[in-house]
Order: sequence, then structure tokens, then C-alpha cells
Amino acid sequence: MDCPFCNKVKNTTPILENDLAFAFYDEFPVSKGHMLFITKRHAEDFFDITLDERNAILDLMNDAKRMIDEEFKPDGYNIGCNIGEAAGQSVMHMHMHLIPRYKGDVLNPRGGIRSVIPSKQDY
Repeated sequence: MDCPFCNKVKNTTPILENDLAFAFYDEFPVSKGHMLFITKRHAEDFFDITLDERNAILDLMNDAKRMIDEEFKPDGYNIGCNIGEAAGQSVMHMHMHLIPRYKGDVLNPRGGIRSVIPSKQDY
């Protein structure tokens, strides 16, 4: 299996790490400070990981938020996980996004994650 995230885990120094997960800055960031949280064990999506792996990711995410707050001073955050191709998952290795948000980065942020389906954004 040639998984880009398994290769990244083996060949890249993470920003943050614990026993079960890594955190990296996203190579194609949506905003300054955008980070990815990847399980060390190959699992396809969020529903394939253990409770311990979920907790490990959340622990790293809390640490990352403190780092991002200090360095970039965002005004908000989105947390997201694409599960399956229909939802936009392009790498079939479980990963979550922590996306810092800044006032004015979009015209109307109302709806946040609902924006993945533009007609459902503003309710």
C-alpha cells in the first residue's frame, strides 16, 4: 500500500506528536496555521479509529490550538473530517483538520461547515 500519510508519518518530523497520532501543518492550507491530525496506524476514516486514537487526536488538537492562538491569533476555528469520496476525502487515511479563521477571510462566514453545500450555508 502506498499511502501518502503513512509515508509522511515515516519521513517527516511532526509539529506535535503523541503515542497514537501526529500533527503537521497542512501542505495546502486554507488559512495561516491550518493543521492536520493523522493517526499513526493506518485507518481509512474517523469511524475506523479507536477511542484511544480519537482522544490522542483531540489532545494534540488542544495543544495545537494554543500554539496557533499564540502565533497567528485567529478569530475562530473550524474542525473538520472528510469521510469518503462523496464528502471530499482525497487521502484514504484518517485525518482531521483544524482550520484557523480570521475576520474577513470570507464575505459571510454564517453557516461555517454547512458551506460544504453552498445552498445550505445561510439558514
